[in-house]
Amino acid sequence: MALVSPIKLSDEEKLDVLQRLDRFRQWHFLDEKRYCLVCGKIITGREIQVIGGIRGNGPLRIICPTEHCNAMPMEWVRPTDEVLIKIALVEAERHRLDLINRAGRAMRSISKVNTIVRTRPKPPLG
Repeated sequence: MALVSPIKLSDEEKLDVLQRLDRFRQWHFLDEKRYCLVCGKIITGREIQVIGGIRGNGPLRIICPTEHCNAMPMEWVRPTDEVLIKIALVEAERHRLDLINRAGRAMRSISKVNTIVRTRPKPPLG
C-alpha cells in the first residue's frame, strides 16, 4: 500500500475536520490531547494527520501521527488521571523488565569471562 501524504490545513479547517470526523469525542481546540491505544503515545489535535479527500484516496480520514500507526478516533481516549496512571505503570514495568534483561545479559557475560579465565592453562613457572 502506498503511503499517503497528510493534507495541509489551516488551524480552523483542521479543527473543523476533527469535530466532524471524530464521532467518539468532541474537539474544542487543537491543543487537546488524546492517548492512542494502539501505539501508546499521547497526541494532540495539531499532530493528527488528515488524509484522503477528493484528490487523495477516497473520503477524508484522520489518523494517528505516530510513524507506522494508523489508529483512528475510536482508538483514542482522553488522557484522564486514570489513563495517565496506567501509562506510567506500563512504562515503569517496561523499564523494570529492561533492567532485568540487562542484568541477565551482564551476568551471562561475567559467567563467560570467568569460564574463559578458569579454563586457560597456567603459564609454566621458571
